[in-house]
Amino acid sequence: MKTDSTDEKALLKGLALNDRKSVETIYKLYYNMVQTLIINNNGSADDARDIFQETVIVLYEKAKTGSFELTAQLKTYVYSVSRRLWLKKLQQQQKYLPTIPGLEETVPVEEDVESHGQRNSEFQMMEKALLHLGEPCRSLIEQFYLQKRSMTEIAGHFGYTNADNAKNQKYKCLMRLRKLFFAEFKNNDV
Repeated sequence: MKTDSTDEKALLKGLALNDRKSVETIYKLYYNMVQTLIINNNGSADDARDIFQETVIVLYEKAKTGSFELTAQLKTYVYSVSRRLWLKKLQQQQKYLPTIPGLEETVPVEEDVESHGQRNSEFQMMEKALLHLGEPCRSLIEQFYLQKRSMTEIAGHFGYTNADNAKNQKYKCLMRLRKLFFAEFKNNDV
């Protein structure tokens, strides 16, 4: 049974509204595909049922937002979500055997394009705020958070009398950075 984008949108809308027929159609169209995936990759029929159920829940939650826009075929989305959930479960059970090609290229379900773009934008604002922070605050924060140096090492490097003084200075620098970041955040209306 083949579906077009209009049918898929109707299925998603029906799913969001808890329409029994839409849920049944999703099961009829995609369950066998997911079952084959799971069984061919160290799983059982019970595992397939569990993973498919979790996939439908993910799909339901996405459809329920009202802003979810499918950028691929529904079949592809269901397969990707199921695959990711199954790989996650295998890793948790420590049963994973590296036989599934392309695992390195898979993106976790939680990482959809919107949240990635939002996070990227926030990182850029943080970088701008760090550049405006000035010395010695910028170096102190970079040494602690990026270079993972201890407070004792930082105290010695910056000439503070002890680690507690370095910690107090780091706190003051973080407050300045926070103020700069949120000023940038407001200016960008993110």
